[in-house]
Amino acid sequence: MTAVALAAGVGFMAWIASSNATGAVTFKDISYSTTDATQTEIDFEVTRDSGTAVKCAVKALDSKYAIVGWKVVDVPVGAVEGANDSGRTVAQRAVVRTESLAATGVVDNCWVPDATG
Repeated sequence: MTAVALAAGVGFMAWIASSNATGAVTFKDISYSTTDATQTEIDFEVTRDSGTAVKCAVKALDSKYAIVGWKVVDVPVGAVEGANDSGRTVAQRAVVRTESLAATGVVDNCWVPDATG
């Protein structure tokens, strides 16, 4: 029983150490605009370590929340001059092609890609 508890404790500590080392990636939807039935622009912010490249999946949805457009956006490495948080938070705009009129545009997820992309 002690060995199981010890193994669980070591596993938990390893998980904590690795999650802190990779840094969290967070995102926030800012706005969207529907140009026409073929295009939607999605504005959002991403917060990550300033030396970390990130990818974000964005999607355009119709009035019934069906996906009518989808795209993966690259958020490059680098600090933004004049940023209060040393470039951790960057604003992005994604132009997404749509198959029909979108009612909204949102970020689905953001992540740090592995070495293969």
